[in-house]
Amino acid sequence: MFIYTSFRQIWLTDNIQGCLLFVCFLLITTSCGQQSKGFLSSSAYNKAVDTATIMYDNGHHKAAVNYLDSAFRHSSNLSFKQVYNYYYFIYNYASHIKADRKMALLYADSMLNVFDTPEKKLKFTSEYGQAHLAKGDVLFDEHRYNEAYGYFYEGKVIANNNLDECTMGDYSYRMGMILYKQEHYSRAAEYFKESFDETRSCEGNFNYFYRRQELLNNIGLSYSKMLMNDSAMYFYNKALDYINDNTARFKDRPQMGEVSKGVVYGNMADISIRQKDYNKAKSLLRKSIAINLRKGNDNNDAQHSELKLASIYDRQNLNDSLLNLLNIISLQFDSVQSRETKQNWHLLMSNYFEKQNNHQQAMTHYKQYDELKDIIVNENKKLKEADVAEQVKSLEKDNEFNNLKKNNELQHIYLRVTVVFALMLIIIISLVFLNWQKSKKNIKTLGSLNNQINHQNHHLESALRDLKLNNQEKDRILRTVAHDLRNPIGGIASLTSVMTEENYSDEQKELLNIIRETSFNSIELINEILEATESASAILHKEAVEVNSLLSNSVELMRFKAAEKQQIINTFLLNSPLEIYISREKIWRVISNLISNAIKFSPEGSAILVMAIDLENEIQISVKDHGIGIPEKLKNQVFNMFTDAKRPGTAGEKSFGLGLSICKQIIEDHNGRIWFESDTENGTSFNFTLPKN
Repeated sequence: MFIYTSFRQIWLTDNIQGCLLFVCFLLITTSCGQQSKGFLSSSAYNKAVDTATIMYDNGHHKAAVNYLDSAFRHSSNLSFKQVYNYYYFIYNYASHIKADRKMALLYADSMLNVFDTPEKKLKFTSEYGQAHLAKGDVLFDEHRYNEAYGYFYEGKVIANNNLDECTMGDYSYRMGMILYKQEHYSRAAEYFKESFDETRSCEGNFNYFYRRQELLNNIGLSYSKMLMNDSAMYFYNKALDYINDNTARFKDRPQMGEVSKGVVYGNMADISIRQKDYNKAKSLLRKSIAINLRKGNDNNDAQHSELKLASIYDRQNLNDSLLNLLNIISLQFDSVQSRETKQNWHLLMSNYFEKQNNHQQAMTHYKQYDELKDIIVNENKKLKEADVAEQVKSLEKDNEFNNLKKNNELQHIYLRVTVVFALMLIIIISLVFLNWQKSKKNIKTLGSLNNQINHQNHHLESALRDLKLNNQEKDRILRTVAHDLRNPIGGIASLTSVMTEENYSDEQKELLNIIRETSFNSIELINEILEATESASAILHKEAVEVNSLLSNSVELMRFKAAEKQQIINTFLLNSPLEIYISREKIWRVISNLISNAIKFSPEGSAILVMAIDLENEIQISVKDHGIGIPEKLKNQVFNMFTDAKRPGTAGEKSFGLGLSICKQIIEDHNGRIWFESDTENGTSFNFTLPKN
């Protein structure tokens, strides 16, 4: 007989946990869950599924269903697959164990209803195809064959469109089963072979291993029905080899491999009976019965094997053995319901009583046999009359028509899009042509303008050269004048310094101090002018300079000037020595100028902070004072040469406005940045950076 019945009682699952362990876990979860409305988490629900599967596989079908149903109702936030697999579990029980077609149809519809969005249908294509096949199975059991074929074919189309060979294999398997029941054994064998090939890549799953050994057995059955004994035995042996080679992979379900072997042994016995090798047939049947009569195994198949053994006793006139076995079989009718089994049992009982010359009992059993036979024939009549091939062709034509209709609609859409694009192209070409016409005119205008621009550029370049020469000449004159003025003014400053020590009146000394101060201010201005003119044209001579050393030396030289206003300079150096490639003299000027400004614009007795900061790719040096700050209106002019932002210091020191512009030029020549942060309450912080490389 088929392994079909026992296979369809298996639930799809892989990770099985211990039942007792989960029961304890569930009790803990439930007791804690009273404060959280008793809901199980997704992971806890998975453990419930594993436990239910163990119960189901051990033959406790109803208890397993009740257990899983309770877990499902007390779970929240389940995934799509968890919900789908719950319906599939209950569907299997209703269809293949309870044989409740109404309940099975309800859960098959629930499986389809969970695909309530196009996204789910596209994402879970395998489950969507299987749901169609499941509903087809229920409709087939209700003898609604045309509807069943429609769902089977829809499952095939879904699988084919998504290259789902596993579901394609399930479709081919069902077609083989239908053709076998219609007694088209040759075509059934071909479908079984197709299914075996299509499920080759699905072997990692236990259920497909079980399906594939069943397919080999079913191919053998088909050949056996065609009286092709050698071919049948070849596939029976192939099924046994396949079971033996793969059973070790599924150590958690060893009994299922034994069940499969028991079914194959019973089918192999048919050939031995046909060949009248009764001893071999009895040996095979006894092996089959010993396996599948156990609780939880395929008891239905065991009954079939018992009836085959009884038929051998009947042929060999072993009447006592026959009656004893038939009585044993009758005790099993409460647990195993099968019309075919009862039909054959009544026939054998009729034969037994006929041999005992008990014609009344023989006739009673024969009538019951005949009634069951008529019921089975009438049930199968509609199935055998149905032309599966024609039905499939009709469905294929409908599908092809629908595809053509969709393609036609798409072609209409493409045509409309093409027309729109064509119109847009014509418009674009027209616009391009008009623009081309305009561009021809514009080109002439642009050519004329370009000539004017070139002419103006020539004049501008000439003016720029003249300006550059004038600027150089200006710098030369400034340097000459500054040099010529510095010595006599320096002499005046020195002379007045000496004269203040002579015996002059206070009024005369005051005038001499004014002359001396003016002379020193003039010398400072001359020095800044010289520095500004030299910085614009001087070439940088860079060298490796240690930052901490440069900063310390610069600060030390300025401490004397700060001491004149009782100011202190605090220094924060880098944590470790670091050399960078710079012009020592130029950067020293920048640091000195910034410290000088801080001294100039800070009140007496204040503190000035000078610090170096090691950034990722550069060094930052900051000079912060607590002086008078820079007003908002002057901030944009601070770095301009000859700026109007010059102000006297806190002790009346003169400011000429050249120093910061020189600093900016030096820092930019070093590829650094210089900026300041200032307000009139907290003073000013001048910062600049120098790249490490």
